[in-house]
Order: sequence, then C-alpha cells, then structure tokens
Amino acid sequence: MRNALLVDDNIIVTTDNSGGIGEKEQDIVSATDRLTAYYSARVTLLEQWAARAEPFTTLIHNFSGHASWAKYVQGVEDLFQEAGVPCPQISGSTETNMELVQSAIAVTMIGKREERVSMPDGQWFTYGTPLVGEEVLANADEVASIRRIRQALDHQIINRVWPVGSQGILYEVRRVMNDDDLKVESELDIRKTAGPSTVVLVELPLEKRVAAEKLFGNLLREIDFE
Repeated sequence: MRNALLVDDNIIVTTDNSGGIGEKEQDIVSATDRLTAYYSARVTLLEQWAARAEPFTTLIHNFSGHASWAKYVQGVEDLFQEAGVPCPQISGSTETNMELVQSAIAVTMIGKREERVSMPDGQWFTYGTPLVGEEVLANADEVASIRRIRQALDHQIINRVWPVGSQGILYEVRRVMNDDDLKVESELDIRKTAGPSTVVLVELPLEKRVAAEKLFGNLLREIDFE
C-alpha cells in the first residue's frame, strides 16, 4: 500500500487535502470549488486503487464555509462519473463557526479491499506529467486520466497503479521497489511534485504494452532504473 490505513484486514482508509486553492480572494491558486474537490478526491481515490480497494463512503471536511459544500459534493461526484463507477455515499462536516480567508478541504474515503487475480510482475511506466498549481489548469491534457486508469485496471492491462505525490517520481519509484538507493531515469523531471497525482506509476505485463500504449497514448513513458 502507499498512503493508506488498513483496518481489520480488508478496510482501507485514504485521505487528501487542499489548502489555498479555490474561490476566495486570498487563495494562492484561483479555481472553482468544484474543481478543487475533484482533484482532492482524485488523489484519495487513486490511493484506494493503489491499495486494491473500492470506496463505499466519502467524507468531505469543508473549511471554506457553507457556500462551498454543494460545489465540493459536485466535484466528488464528477470524479466518480468520470471514472465510470458508482459514487459512494457522501457525508462530512463544514466549519461555520470561523470564517477562513483561504479555502481548505480534505476528502477521506473508506473502502473495502478486493481480491484480484494474481498477475506476474511487469514493467513500470509513468502515465501523465508532473504538474502543480496553475500548471494543472493550463495543461489538463497532460493529466493522467482517471477513466483510462480504471479501464486499464478493469481489463487487466495494468497490474497496479501507484500515484505520485509532492515528493516526485523518484521518491515513489524507490518506495514501490523498496530500494532507497535505486537510480532512476526518465524523460520527465523525476524530482518535481506531481500536485494532485497528475502522473502515476503503472505496472503492466510486457504482453500488454501495445494495449497500454493504445489506451494511454504518448503520456505513457518508460522508466529506466538500476
């Protein structure tokens, strides 16, 4: 697993947060609350999939005020609609006692670990491009597609997905390979933050490479390591 909490052998809890991004005047990055929630939920869902789990409950922790709640819910619903899977029940809480000058949200998902067919080890690739802040909005076509990741999992084109976070591709490759000294080469900046997991690691059987290239296009890139 990546950043997930395992409870009672098969319950997986994952979470992600976002601060200073939204519709408030003093936000660092200006974006709709709906889009902000979408990207926060995106990371949380990818963490579920990395743990081989499917969420059955989503909790929204809203620190942006009552007016943001409905838009945050819409953003989460947008994510599941894009993924092509049913949206789990949504609950949560809104901070209304104190009015913050910047937007803040956290999204937590509780899921159940699923048994999947065992597949032989494959080769790791990156899918997407590391982007952060305004780059995400300006280069949406370089963001790894949630729908295509889901299709790849459902059709066993990939064995595993592993989201890349703020510490970059190098850090995550070393984690997934369990080797802190691993040397990694890629045409991408392997130390750059990937913001809301705009790039992911995918492991695919070699015989599925053509299918993966057809599905992911030129955003699928090789990783060389030793």
